[in-house]
Amino acid sequence: MKIRSFAVSALALAAALTALTGCAPAGSVSDVRLPGLAGLEARPTVVRISRDSQGRFEAVYELDRDAPVWAFRRSALSREGRRPWRLDQWRVTTPGVTLSRVGFYDVLTAEGGGPVPRQVRVALTPVSADVEADYDPALMFSSGDMALYTDHFDVIPYGRLAEVEALPSDMNQVSTPGSGPVETRFRDARGPVLFRGERVAEAVGRNANTYVLFGAGEASTSQGVAAIVDPGLPAWIGDELEAFTPRILDFYAQRLGPKPGATPTVMVSWRGPSSGRNSLGGSVMSGLIVMTFEGAGLTRVDPSAIVRSRWFIGHEAAHFWLGQAVRYEFARDAWITEGGADLMAVRGLKALDPTYDARAELQNEVNDCARLAVRSVAEAGDRGEHRAYYACGAVFAMAAEGAQAQRGGGDFFDFLRPLIDTNREDGVLTRDEWLTALTRASRDPSLRLDVERLLDQGAPDPAAVIARLFQRTGVAHRVENGRVVLL
Repeated sequence: MKIRSFAVSALALAAALTALTGCAPAGSVSDVRLPGLAGLEARPTVVRISRDSQGRFEAVYELDRDAPVWAFRRSALSREGRRPWRLDQWRVTTPGVTLSRVGFYDVLTAEGGGPVPRQVRVALTPVSADVEADYDPALMFSSGDMALYTDHFDVIPYGRLAEVEALPSDMNQVSTPGSGPVETRFRDARGPVLFRGERVAEAVGRNANTYVLFGAGEASTSQGVAAIVDPGLPAWIGDELEAFTPRILDFYAQRLGPKPGATPTVMVSWRGPSSGRNSLGGSVMSGLIVMTFEGAGLTRVDPSAIVRSRWFIGHEAAHFWLGQAVRYEFARDAWITEGGADLMAVRGLKALDPTYDARAELQNEVNDCARLAVRSVAEAGDRGEHRAYYACGAVFAMAAEGAQAQRGGGDFFDFLRPLIDTNREDGVLTRDEWLTALTRASRDPSLRLDVERLLDQGAPDPAAVIARLFQRTGVAHRVENGRVVLL
């Protein structure tokens, strides 16, 4: 799951990644049959991504059929400027082929509307770019190493541009007949690449959903966690990662059962001591935590930075359960995993450090949800307001925790564990399942109606809706000048 970037005092997190198998996509749930190429049988397209001895990157597509449009399945916008990142980093060198944006997706098309040539060559200029609600396309390390995300090369054939224009922003809402998984092949003229924890001459995968590392970096294992750490990372951050990550993983396992997968890997990169910029960001795949640190304030140990880094590690680690053991059904349901991971991090950090100020962190969630839920929370991603998934998801999780406590004791982990255990087999936790559990814990169907109102419509006064949720679930608060203040 891609995680937001934060602006924090004296703190910036580096990009962490791991070369392991990723979580499978949620899959198609509604069978929207698109015209054009829907009748063709899926056969694999192959894309070869390579770096030559001079350090130049190229992707060569060997398309499996004639089609006038090839859409990139993952086409998130960069967070800065909300611009398609491929348009800045990719340059098609095959004559007569154009890379452009249509609707929510980047596409390859041929001049004159004919079929795209079966072979398309693209010059790549990988740079570090923070993208919205997706994995960063490249992770850059101060040593010169870099890692590329495998599934950003996946393409789907379409018969007409109008079909792509009609697609929703979330591919999980449609089926894409005739779009078999692309086979990716990564090679480096400078030596073997690191793929799923092993050095190989060529990394081959389909739906690999991971990163491939170009460079000499190797993982070191300590306390059951493997790590690939940027050599430029300030030492105190590396020490904190090594000490805290196993502790929070153990705590979550005690409360929620085992995480999926074997030894987790953390890959951390350092974007440098940028002046006036202190931020952290990252994401999680199956068995992999990716983190990004940046900022001059991180070069020195700072108590607030330590707390924030621990919270961030806790959020990322939580996605092994909320995001890997179970995932959401549609992108609009990201509030389940992101808000849940926020509350898990707060409760986990408080359990491991009783001096931690949990109320202050949760107050930020309440404030941001009240600010953002004037419009539909479920549609926040389309507006670029991904923070709504975290903040309002945490508010809903707090209400669920309160209902659980009122019913017979317990906390959010007690609310969550039955949902994870019940859905481990299919790996999907749906909105309906989550809200049904809320009604079961609270015995109050009206809670669901208020949550659904914020999800689907928003409210003119979200704070009033939040206050009603908290009042009925026993979350301690007061209302002060129209603002919900936690006690």
